[in-house]
Amino acid sequence: MQEQKGDGMSELHRVVIVGGGAAGLELATSLGKNRDLAVTLVDRSRTHVWKPKLHEIAAGSMDTGRHEVGYLAHARKHGFVFRIGQVSGLDRSARLVTVEPYVDGEGEQVTPRRRIPYDTLVIAIGSQSNDFGTEGVVQHALKLESLGDAARFNRKLMNACFRAQSQEGPLTAVQLRICIIGAGATGVELAAELHRTGREVLGTADAVRNRRAQLEIHLVEASQRILPALPPRVSDAAHRLLSRSGIHVHVGASVSRVGEGEVTLKDGRTIPAEISVWAAGVKAPAVLKTLDGLETNRLHQLTVHPTLQTTSDARIFAIGDCAACMRPDGNGCVPPRAQAAHQQASFLARHLPRFIAGASLPPYRYRDFGSLVSLGDFSTVGSLMGSVVGRNMFIEGVFAKLMYRSMYKMHELALHGWWRVARETLARLLTPSTGSKVKLH
Repeated sequence: MQEQKGDGMSELHRVVIVGGGAAGLELATSLGKNRDLAVTLVDRSRTHVWKPKLHEIAAGSMDTGRHEVGYLAHARKHGFVFRIGQVSGLDRSARLVTVEPYVDGEGEQVTPRRRIPYDTLVIAIGSQSNDFGTEGVVQHALKLESLGDAARFNRKLMNACFRAQSQEGPLTAVQLRICIIGAGATGVELAAELHRTGREVLGTADAVRNRRAQLEIHLVEASQRILPALPPRVSDAAHRLLSRSGIHVHVGASVSRVGEGEVTLKDGRTIPAEISVWAAGVKAPAVLKTLDGLETNRLHQLTVHPTLQTTSDARIFAIGDCAACMRPDGNGCVPPRAQAAHQQASFLARHLPRFIAGASLPPYRYRDFGSLVSLGDFSTVGSLMGSVVGRNMFIEGVFAKLMYRSMYKMHELALHGWWRVARETLARLLTPSTGSKVKLH
């Protein structure tokens, strides 16, 4: 096992950031400009895509190439070092992070196992869905946790459409049926995007020849309403819009088993499905439980102080979905949302250099600006909190859609700056749109 020496910058304070999601990449981009720090970002992927965009990639409605950020080039431009690989261990006494060998898609080992030294460590490896041990999920259900997952879903979706369009006989009971388990933001947004995909990919000629040659989408939620974490008015509006479009919404429906070609509910009903997607529950990666005694909760999240320092080691911070940070009022933890990841990255970008120089850290305070959910072509619905508009307000339609897009613009601004974001946004507006909005990846 080889030990990395810090790329000739051992005299600088070494900040290692594990995880290149929204929080980790934004933090690395900001800290990389500080000439007193040697910043290293570690991630198992080659490129970054904003996680809330994965449902668009899965449905084929987003041009991935225009939104993908290559870590290596981005690191060179913004003054930090990128190392590819998955973190598997931690030695707190020696201040070393262990990174597993990176093996590419063809099975070739690209990099060996390494140990990367740090003076300050920031863990930002995000979250994944929680299947709660439900039978058959691992074997038969897809998930949307990475760019690779989204591409795999899109490939299966397109294959199902090609298969249905080419066959002469009637469709089977499972063909072109998609069951999405979990009606949080990811599940609801995926259902809406898939509805558009079905309209664009499956043409009128096939619909005339075979009336069932269209996507049939089922959205299953164990709670009594979809979007259970959001205000009831938002849930009701989203439910009405989805149902009106022909999407089958099942609430109060717990899944007992996911099989090949069907999903079984606890009340005995079955939903035939050619593709099943598990989008329910959230937990942090299990590797966090193995990191040299760092304290975790039941969801594997690292428990942190209000300063975002882990409770076990003041030199180690955790931000984003993998951090369990209590709200100042003690009313639960900061929710695993993109806005929280952005705020925590901004907090450390501002205060970490001062802390390294000897200053004390103030407590991080989460500001809830509300929640927005995109329903594709139908609408965007959500709520803005009082800190934004003076009182809590339900919004939908064009204004809500603009606010939703602004969340992604904030992420782009943190990575690329005003000039590049303004230039690329203008270019997208001026570029004429030709052909289908759905890409057959």
